[in-house]
Amino acid sequence: MSRKVCKSCKIFVEGAACPICKGNQFTTNWKGRLFILDPNKSMIAQKINAKHAGEYAIKVR
Repeated sequence: MSRKVCKSCKIFVEGAACPICKGNQFTTNWKGRLFILDPNKSMIAQKINAKHAGEYAIKVR
């Protein structure tokens, strides 16, 4: 089963709503993964505007 990703914030989602934006627009068409452990200290998190720790998709369609 493919994992689903929120289209707006690009975080991997398990439930029926995104934990960050509370949206329900998901896709299973994604490429690449980023693991953000501490968004305050991560330069990559700042580049992608990630405010929360978690697993993010690099490219979402």
